[in-house]
Amino acid sequence: MSPRAGRVTREDVAREAGTSTAVVSYVINNGPRPVSEATRRRVLDAIEKVGYEPDTIAQALASGVTGTYGLIVPDISNPFFAALAHELEDATSEAGRVVLLGDAAESKARETELLKTFARRRVDGLLFVGVDNAPDLAPFAGNQVPVVVLDRVDPHQTASSVAVDNIGAARDVTEHLLEHGYTDLGIIAGPRHLYTGQDRYEGWRQALASAGIEPDARWVVEAPFTRRGGLEAGRALLASADRPRAVFASNEQQAIGLLAAAAELGVRVPDDLAVISFDGTEASDYTVPKLSGAVQPLADIARTAVAMLAAASDGAAPSSLVVTHELRIRPSCGPHKD
Repeated sequence: MSPRAGRVTREDVAREAGTSTAVVSYVINNGPRPVSEATRRRVLDAIEKVGYEPDTIAQALASGVTGTYGLIVPDISNPFFAALAHELEDATSEAGRVVLLGDAAESKARETELLKTFARRRVDGLLFVGVDNAPDLAPFAGNQVPVVVLDRVDPHQTASSVAVDNIGAARDVTEHLLEHGYTDLGIIAGPRHLYTGQDRYEGWRQALASAGIEPDARWVVEAPFTRRGGLEAGRALLASADRPRAVFASNEQQAIGLLAAAAELGVRVPDDLAVISFDGTEASDYTVPKLSGAVQPLADIARTAVAMLAAASDGAAPSSLVVTHELRIRPSCGPHKD
């Protein structure tokens, strides 16, 4: 028998297999009633022969499971969030699900609309990085859909979360600069309205305090987590002769902008200025010199986040996990012994 013209239905499968449409449904949905192995095989052979493709939308409506996870990021053009999204897609695919990606474009209004849209689409879970510290996750709480918050994590929230220890990692990279003997340390801080900006500044400050160094307000510049932010902050830090000897850029994009400012002003890295950063995506492999910094384990973060969503769907309570960074040392912060 060859497939009929037009859409192939369950009735066609039942006719070919010599069963009822109810039995076909039991085979496709793995229940709710048992089917003998011989009948099951006959139905599967019929499905292949007639070319039947199950209606996944109808299955989702019947089961309440869509097979999709939502992913909202603040800015997909940021290489860090692009790399994170790639790892999350891989982890989700391994779990047999599909990711629906939403880019908030650093807009609170757009983020709010994406949250509502994904809730209406009844995604099975949400992977979320907010544009600020106060996301409105009510549409998901009301539907009892699990949420895992990444990167910009509110310590007071009730949703599950996975993030690096931003304070500890920032302290670690700053201590590495101090080990070089640098004492005139500056920072390109992230936006103060973000926990990541606050925490990375705090880690830098703690490292200086432990070394008995008072931060110099002239060498503290707040900037967006962008290349443009790093470029403008770099110009402000390096324009005068009284400049810091070493700078911690709070994310990789700021560091790339800082390198551009240094080149523009004739400041040699690392001879005149040591630079260390945070994130450690592939972009750091192509800077001149290559950037040192704290590397976030994105593959581990992604697998953990997807596992948390699956566990929450099975009734597990929300949980929070802090992951460990790697200190990657390269030429941007100065010479190193082999």
